[in-house]
Amino acid sequence: MSLWSRWFPGPPPLDPEAAQRLAAWQALYPVSEPVHLDQNRFVVMDVETTGLSLTSDRLIAIGAVAVKEGRIDLDDSFEVVLQQEASSGKDNILIHGIGGTAQTGGTTPVEALLQFLEYMGKDPLVAFHVSFDETMTRRALKKHLGLNFRHTWLDLAYVAPGLYPELARKHRALDHWIEHFHIHNFARHSALADALATAQLFQVIMEAAQKNGIEDLKGLIELEKAQRWISRTN
Repeated sequence: MSLWSRWFPGPPPLDPEAAQRLAAWQALYPVSEPVHLDQNRFVVMDVETTGLSLTSDRLIAIGAVAVKEGRIDLDDSFEVVLQQEASSGKDNILIHGIGGTAQTGGTTPVEALLQFLEYMGKDPLVAFHVSFDETMTRRALKKHLGLNFRHTWLDLAYVAPGLYPELARKHRALDHWIEHFHIHNFARHSALADALATAQLFQVIMEAAQKNGIEDLKGLIELEKAQRWISRTN
């Protein structure tokens, strides 16, 4: 055994069924370009974790809802709690509401993450402040499935200010944007509820984008990159 593998052990081997399911997801074809906003399926997601550390905290729950052809499809939604060896602290539980019993009795991480991949397919992912959701998701997929997850993400935290520059200084958090557009969140800090609120914001953004001549995902990603550069220079 190498020194590297002793310090950084990989995930345990997957059983044959799990390995087959992972291979089937990996074999899916990517979504063909252009990815039109009013024709394709997007998966809007949110996560809940044991805390805000990108290196030491763990993924607790994933919530997601599909936006198809510009419409939210509530029948095409996803929610799972990943089983934890030990529940998070009381202060953390007060934030997301996932109790200790629900955490320790959740779906095994391998099964939960495979279910998420199968639900998502190869469709683009949408979130608000992608860096956190992406990092926590990638860490979990690497740890439990051995998967180096590389996927297309769209970050509404940058796209929204790009389309509404007059609101950019006062609207930073998801709560600010959904309040401005009168979007109701039925259970803040529930992964599924936050995903649904983000999906409604995505609908607002898609409509504004099309009014500005942006018809596909590539255009929104270019807008996101431009807004990131503006944010760094301000």
